[in-house]
Amino acid sequence: MTEATNWQAALQSALPEPNSGGRVSLAPGDLAGHAHDEGVPFTSLPGAVVFAHSEADILATLAVAREFGVPVTPWGAGTSLEGAVLPSLGGISLDLGALDSISDFDSVGFTVRVGPGVRRIALNRRLRPHGLFFPVDPGADATLGGMAATNASGTTTVRYGGMRENVMALRVALMDGRVLNLGSLARKSSSGYALKQLLIGSEGTLGVITSLTLRLHPLPPATVSAQLAFPDVAAAVSASVALRGLGLTPERLEFVDADTVAAVNRQRGRHDPELPTLWVELAGRDIADAEASLALLREVAADTGGQVVGEARTPEAQSDLWAARHGVYDALRAAWPGHSTRIGDVCVPLSALAETVGFMTETLSQHALTAPLVGHIGDGNLHLLMHAPPEDAKAWAHIDHALHAIALHALSVGGTCTGEHGVGLRKRVYMREEHGEALDMMRDVKNLFDPLNLLNPEKVVGE
Repeated sequence: MTEATNWQAALQSALPEPNSGGRVSLAPGDLAGHAHDEGVPFTSLPGAVVFAHSEADILATLAVAREFGVPVTPWGAGTSLEGAVLPSLGGISLDLGALDSISDFDSVGFTVRVGPGVRRIALNRRLRPHGLFFPVDPGADATLGGMAATNASGTTTVRYGGMRENVMALRVALMDGRVLNLGSLARKSSSGYALKQLLIGSEGTLGVITSLTLRLHPLPPATVSAQLAFPDVAAAVSASVALRGLGLTPERLEFVDADTVAAVNRQRGRHDPELPTLWVELAGRDIADAEASLALLREVAADTGGQVVGEARTPEAQSDLWAARHGVYDALRAAWPGHSTRIGDVCVPLSALAETVGFMTETLSQHALTAPLVGHIGDGNLHLLMHAPPEDAKAWAHIDHALHAIALHALSVGGTCTGEHGVGLRKRVYMREEHGEALDMMRDVKNLFDPLNLLNPEKVVGE
């Protein structure tokens, strides 16, 4: 019997089969389904997939991994874009999707406790009848555990922040078998080190999240949305900065360039002006308050050379207005059939936003690349959707050089190499440049939590 067979057998023994099927799968289909994410072009086949149904299953898995020295990588929905959920070759992929309980709902304190496998859309469907919602929206229907592990953010970050701002408490299993309760239901605390914040964004390299208590928000009493078109990208960027400077705090503030609008028009049969475009959602105490903000928005558009090309007030009309923005990813992938894609993800200070957009445009031109620009522009987060035939090595070399230059530029102006997609495997190369000697401290922390280096090794701070 080989060593691999020994640990697989030990895993099966530690996690006996329930009536609904095995906790441990060695089936080729399950292994292949956990060997890749949505963003990196390569695969890494695990030696086993554990479908955990409880915290006890997680602890049993970690105990076997510890005994046999087998690496473990937590898995949520597989929507990672930087390789964070790729298992170590031959290791354990720990699937947390079945931990999908929703409990301890508090309509007074605006909190709810969820398992790491709960999907964000399902949670908001449960919350809506109570007039509440969980705001973090990364686009994909990710799991809440995965979102916490990568400190996810998205279209609503400009108003509500990301996962660090919206997770009240965590329960985390460590590789040595301990389970930590981090955070509390209190709205503030001066007690102890911020270990909860440390675990959020650690991408499964320090511990495995077994439950989360989330901060909820009331649904806005009234919202209005507007779509604004501009003659060029610089004007759209100026408008986004100007409206923030006037004290408007939109629920969402999104940007796409002209090529992106054209792609959405083709795929969805729309007729939006094929110009750089902002989508803005504004909230108010009542419809009159929201309309006052919309009037101010119109002034900003006029002052920066833009025009309002769409307004919406009812939920149905707003859904239709935002459909073009929400359909961007699918439309862009459909625009180049047969091409593989890679999404750039940098975030810069608002004061450096216009300069960074200009640098991106110049860099693409230097490398003879076309890449639509999309951004959560209200918080300085910019995405380029790079694309090329998968076999075109020359094009991919140019893409790598362009994204590298853009990441270094973002760092040079005080930004970050990854605004929301995480470090995973591909952004590790920038960690020293971004964090300096603090990277050594991060590695010390990793060694403290995981001295055997078995929790999602080689990710984030790995060599």
